[in-house]
Amino acid sequence: MRSKSAPWLLMAPFLVLFIGTMIVPIIMAVGYSFTKVQRSGLLGEGGTESSFAGLDNYIAALSNVNFIESIGRMILFGLVQVTVMIVAATILALMLETAAAKWPGFFRATYFLPYGIPGVIATILWSFLYIPGLSPIVDVLNWMGIDIDFLGPNMVLWSIANIVTWTYTGYNMLIIIAQLKSIPGELYEAARIDGASTMKIVTSIQLPLIRPALLLTIIFSIIGTLQLFAEPRLLQSMSSGITTEYTPNMSAYAYAFQYNEVGMAAAQAVIIAVSAFTLSAIALGISSWAERKR
Repeated sequence: MRSKSAPWLLMAPFLVLFIGTMIVPIIMAVGYSFTKVQRSGLLGEGGTESSFAGLDNYIAALSNVNFIESIGRMILFGLVQVTVMIVAATILALMLETAAAKWPGFFRATYFLPYGIPGVIATILWSFLYIPGLSPIVDVLNWMGIDIDFLGPNMVLWSIANIVTWTYTGYNMLIIIAQLKSIPGELYEAARIDGASTMKIVTSIQLPLIRPALLLTIIFSIIGTLQLFAEPRLLQSMSSGITTEYTPNMSAYAYAFQYNEVGMAAAQAVIIAVSAFTLSAIALGISSWAERKR
């Protein structure tokens, strides 16, 4: 193990898989985004020829009204859904880590359980609660005189937000709980000796010290928002409000596998990645600024 080559030999299997499944596809996607395919013949029967397109694919993507609207839709989705989810996860974590909490292990497992259900299965399960005639929720609301179409054009985005929140709140809760458990018990004892109330302990000790966990969950949620695909894709056949380019990922998928425009799909994928990186950097910048101001 004293040999300098030993660590590289031990890491070699991981590095091969990482480079082959992550780095190479990213490089290929960036390369495809600068190419265009020209087809010969009426239906392309004359063959295809790839050529350098420069920034044409990026200009076309940023000029695509549907793609720009999908990004705006996901930003709105993230502002509302991520805020609600992180607040709910934080409240649950704080409640389960109080000394008065009963059966915290049971409730931690219960809240985390939805994350163990694949997104496709979760969407199918929730779709039965959204479809009129099948959903007991819709029937009860209609009985109360409230007419809501959960899959209508104006509501389907928030129906998807409900599925995502239900799935990932418990996951983010566990990240926050892990940070809470790292807080030294001496801080709590000193606070209680000084007569601090439970709310004072939360605002002055717990919330400031779990900021790294909150930032981590926010960044994960931002990335996940721009990657939203399975839920709207499955609900597309049930809702007239979901188009083939409803989310950025759905748009890239449509151009790659429906319109057969790989260059355009690759350009959109790169834009999605850059957007996720930019928004994550903004979140980090705001957190660092807030930390300096304290």
